[in-house]
Amino acid sequence: MHSTKNEWVQEELITIKEQGLYRGLRSVESSYQPVVQIDGEERVMAASNNYLGLSSHESLISAAIEGMRTFGVGSTGSRLTTGNTRLHELLEERIARFKQSEAAILFSSGYLANIGVLSSIAGEGDVVLSDALNHASIIDGCRLSKAKIKVYNHADMSDLEKLLERSQSYRRRFIVTDGVFSMDGNIAPLRDIVWLAEKFDAYVIVDDAHATGVLGEKGRGTSSYFNVSVDLTIGTFSKAVGTEGGFVVGSHEMITLLRNSARSFIFQTALSPGVVAASIRALEMIEHNTTLQDQLHRSIKQCREELRELGYSVLGEETSILPVVIGDATKAVQFSRELEREGVFAPAIRPPTVPDGESRIRLTLMATHHEKHIDHIVRAFYKVGKDFGVI
Repeated sequence: MHSTKNEWVQEELITIKEQGLYRGLRSVESSYQPVVQIDGEERVMAASNNYLGLSSHESLISAAIEGMRTFGVGSTGSRLTTGNTRLHELLEERIARFKQSEAAILFSSGYLANIGVLSSIAGEGDVVLSDALNHASIIDGCRLSKAKIKVYNHADMSDLEKLLERSQSYRRRFIVTDGVFSMDGNIAPLRDIVWLAEKFDAYVIVDDAHATGVLGEKGRGTSSYFNVSVDLTIGTFSKAVGTEGGFVVGSHEMITLLRNSARSFIFQTALSPGVVAASIRALEMIEHNTTLQDQLHRSIKQCREELRELGYSVLGEETSILPVVIGDATKAVQFSRELEREGVFAPAIRPPTVPDGESRIRLTLMATHHEKHIDHIVRAFYKVGKDFGVI
């Protein structure tokens, strides 16, 4: 009876495999350096979001240990019960200052931050205008809200303007966008978005996950990059900062509202003290020394230019995300496997993460990659591309 009951599960898995969409876990057996151990083999890591290479930095490790010695391993509860330490408050002060905002609130992940913001500030009678390529966490946050959701064509300001014109009868209007789009590596036209928001009396919410630490003055993010102000910036420490957890920065009033209404803050166990202490140290390093950002952007420029010279279609701008379009999902998976045989770890990105026919190898670089690592990546793409007839 048990096997009959689960026949549909087996059929679903067979379908997933036939479509080239089956996913499995790989075991990383070392810290996230430019070269890592994966399933017992050395590979050049070309897929980590550890953009500044800070996740294994000795200074962060020391800060984490000291934080744990002082406050323990776990936070023991939500921020509103037993989980609030002076470290959490210091990190909120630090990220607010770094982002040049009045106040901040921590979440246990960037995903929870997006869900918490959108589900608590957008309600009945409101409308949320969301970019078509926004991250899944933004989409889920929109679905959890009681607002009307309107999706505008990706980075299409003409389409956004039309939707805003048709949304004047709603109580409030919220425009939400990724700052850097994680699968395409391009930057939202934030200056134009802010201009439209002012024209149509709308709020602007930006998810700065892939921009924090990478774009703008001292890595302050998309708003700094365009020299504009937005109402709320959502972000994560799990990428360039090298730790984990989410944050939201904005006005004192907005942050106080979130503290009292965001369910994914109120009912979620607080970040562990070690992670919080390491995040504070990382932000200090990012703010006071741009050496890592400078090295990252040099590597990005070199890798993008050399791959395009080989004939690849490489999406993106000056971000640390370099999507190399392959096309068919099954072909992209096979391409990724061949790259790994050449010593480069860069998994394929397939539907539903990206549209059908646009499967890709999503390269992400770190400040700790040296020229020899970039050369290795480019040589692997040359060989595999020739074998597959892609170039």
